[in-house]
Amino acid sequence: MSKAIFPLNAPLPSPLLYPHPDAPAIGRVIEVADGVFWLRMPLPFALDHINLWLLRDEIAGVKGWTLIDTGFGDAPTRAAWETHFAETMQGLPLLRVIVTHYHPDHIGNAEWLLQRVDGEPLAWMTLGEFSAAHLNWNQCVVEMKDFAAFFARHGMPNELTAVQGERGNIYKIGVPTLPRQYRRLLTGDSVRIGQRDWRVIVGLGHAPEHASFYCPSIGVLIAGDMLLPRISTNVSVGPQDPEGDPLALFLSSIGVYTRLSEDTLVLPSHGFPFIGIRPRVDALNEHHRARLAELQAATSETDSVTAYGLLPVLFRRSLDTQQQFFAMGESIAHLNHLWHQRRLSRSIGRDSVIRFSSIRKEE
Repeated sequence: MSKAIFPLNAPLPSPLLYPHPDAPAIGRVIEVADGVFWLRMPLPFALDHINLWLLRDEIAGVKGWTLIDTGFGDAPTRAAWETHFAETMQGLPLLRVIVTHYHPDHIGNAEWLLQRVDGEPLAWMTLGEFSAAHLNWNQCVVEMKDFAAFFARHGMPNELTAVQGERGNIYKIGVPTLPRQYRRLLTGDSVRIGQRDWRVIVGLGHAPEHASFYCPSIGVLIAGDMLLPRISTNVSVGPQDPEGDPLALFLSSIGVYTRLSEDTLVLPSHGFPFIGIRPRVDALNEHHRARLAELQAATSETDSVTAYGLLPVLFRRSLDTQQQFFAMGESIAHLNHLWHQRRLSRSIGRDSVIRFSSIRKEE
């Protein structure tokens, strides 16, 4: 057998080691550690791929495979899976499906794959991610029209919010069906895969309770979207938690990874496997520090400004409709963080628009 996340400005340089400089072709795999195989699946976005991880396993005497993350729920991905069923898996069954978090490229094929599981068809995931998946799929809390109204309150023009509001349930596009049962994962849990124990590390900020998996015996961290080698993970605020500070949660979460061994091989959901946790976390901290400083400086040049008005500070390129959706969430998240740190003030005008401004000395 042979990385909706958007970069803020440019890729982030850091002194990382890439032990596997060539990615596996679609339908092929690369063994990156003993019994741990790297698969790539296509994505229909600017970020055109996701990495999935297939691990040799044995449950109750039955040899087979455990899968971590499932790919976007579309025809090209399922066609690639058929190739893996026929060739990669060597006639051995799929024993377990684990999901790091609820985003479509990670959970999109979970229910479809669970139909092939030799055993109880449970999705192994955290409660936060299982709940978020069902809330989004069923639009129980917010719909796209709510995002449109939320973005309007943060300064997005009517012609753009109208486009956002008309997009319908975009979550279902990549997640045709969802698992109705799951096996709950908690931070600190140990999951036995084959002859090895993988410790669950729950991270916040990118998703409600994103699960990563660390195996000290082979020095491997399956990081999901929490630690990517060249782009910054999307950290957004939406209408369901309008005053939230997910950036503080994210930065705190990635600090936990620096406690792992420095020679840990990190397996990210996008990009290439790498070694160098501490320099990567340092680079991400510096990246966000610089973006926050830029936003704070931009607000000092005017009486008040909206999240939409500050998009050019964070994203120095044109954005399509989907990219605007994630970019608005990112902009609001960074401004909320500055507000919670009392580095900016926040006001709501008579027009109901939320604006941010520098804190004057008398404040």
